[in-house]
Amino acid sequence: MDTKTKLISAAELLFDRHGFTATGMDKLTQAAGMSSRTLYKHAGSKTALITDVLAERHRRFQQRIEVESVEALFCALEEWVRIEGSRGCLFLRAYGETGGDTPEIANAVLAHKASLYEKIQAIVFLETGGKHNPELAEQILILFEGATAAAVYRGAESITSARIAASALIQQART
Repeated sequence: MDTKTKLISAAELLFDRHGFTATGMDKLTQAAGMSSRTLYKHAGSKTALITDVLAERHRRFQQRIEVESVEALFCALEEWVRIEGSRGCLFLRAYGETGGDTPEIANAVLAHKASLYEKIQAIVFLETGGKHNPELAEQILILFEGATAAAVYRGAESITSARIAASALIQQART
């Protein structure tokens, strides 16, 4: 594993566990096993490191949700939570901690969320026989995001409930 990958991996774990603000550069250097000079050489700044972490998280999440049904989408979320844990959406946490005032971070968050919505729109299109239905896509997005948040304190069962509700919405749209 190269130095940059090692740094991003360590930073993601710390940011996810402790938050962005609470994770100082000293904690990052210790977790990554590198000097502060090496950390700044590869990260540039904390904002740049957060942006890199979000880009890597986005890449992995997009791979996970390469599915073609609502059922599979929510199953992918269940699998994500099983593997990654359920501390809520790292993107929304980054946005919340920075108040949306850091353009690089805000742009990464908004691009990730736009990509998720586009994926859901494509799934809705497929599952409803080629009908564009932005309202249904929005409802499924809200179920997906809500399940992600509820899993923090209710567990993966909240994702199962959201999956059942989303499937019912798709079924209703087909008739």
